[in-house]
Amino acid sequence: MATLTAFVLAAFVGYAGFWYLGMIEGNFALLMFMATVVTGIYWLAEQFYFLPQRKAAVEALQAQADKRTAELHAQGITQTDVNVTEAKERLYMQPWWLDWTAGLFPVIAVVFVLRSFLFEPFKIPSGSMIPTLHVGDLILVNKFHYGVRLPVLNTKLTDGNPVQRGDVMVFRYPPKPSLDYIKRVIGVPGDEVAYLNKQLTINGQPVTKAPRADFFEEGSMSYIPQFEEVLPVGTKSNEMSVKKNHQILLLPNGTGAVNPLFDFPHKENCSYTIEGITCKVPEGYFFMMGDNRDNSQDSRYWGFVPEQNIVGKAFFVWMNFGSLSRIGAFQ
Repeated sequence: MATLTAFVLAAFVGYAGFWYLGMIEGNFALLMFMATVVTGIYWLAEQFYFLPQRKAAVEALQAQADKRTAELHAQGITQTDVNVTEAKERLYMQPWWLDWTAGLFPVIAVVFVLRSFLFEPFKIPSGSMIPTLHVGDLILVNKFHYGVRLPVLNTKLTDGNPVQRGDVMVFRYPPKPSLDYIKRVIGVPGDEVAYLNKQLTINGQPVTKAPRADFFEEGSMSYIPQFEEVLPVGTKSNEMSVKKNHQILLLPNGTGAVNPLFDFPHKENCSYTIEGITCKVPEGYFFMMGDNRDNSQDSRYWGFVPEQNIVGKAFFVWMNFGSLSRIGAFQ
């Protein structure tokens, strides 16, 4: 068992190492699932086979010691050196290969359940969601808000809350589902979304935006025009009355024209002009955009996000080691 366990652990380490070096395309959800299954098998074997064997060995050793003591007492010898405490401790101790498998199962299982069904941490790698989210923000994503899903398969088990415009959502990047992306929901199924000359319009209604103090971008050491955008919240194309505010960055130059990076499902629902893009969001899909409008590759470039790609709703920055003031909820 020691050799087999060493091979299993080496396989996990090798997978993680090749993934870290970029030699393979890793899947953390699958890795966690396999770790839970493997350590769970060892934990069951420990509880119902290995531990009872060690207990039986300890009891047999204690019985032998008691028998030896009784024999000495029968011979009139009361001072004996029969002490099996240390030997019993050695017999009862888990071998290293059980300590590194069955011993880790409770921790791995708890992390797997929390990450799969409740909350998952993510790190913001780019500036596409500035000023809402900054590079280095460590965020929490609610995994059950839009419905509970099976880990790895991402199959939906419960309905949960419907996706609304304005939600900051983590999803699997449609061209490469092994990658997780984060953007803001701009269009829900049935919406007609237009982004022409840097003016966002939903179902024919221009989305208002008011100038705010310029945002200082530390990476480029420059100030970028900042606006407060008032986005209609709703889950259907005919729901436009309730509105919520959030901040966006928008450079004054350019028309907002974009070029699609490649073909994507339902591309025929979109028209591209020198002024920008107009799209009709198909059923079961969503149109996503970054808050840093001129520095975000989003649905304008690679298309709609299918419902089955949803990971969860982002809602809280729990740490940014470069700026503790970043901690807190966000819109």
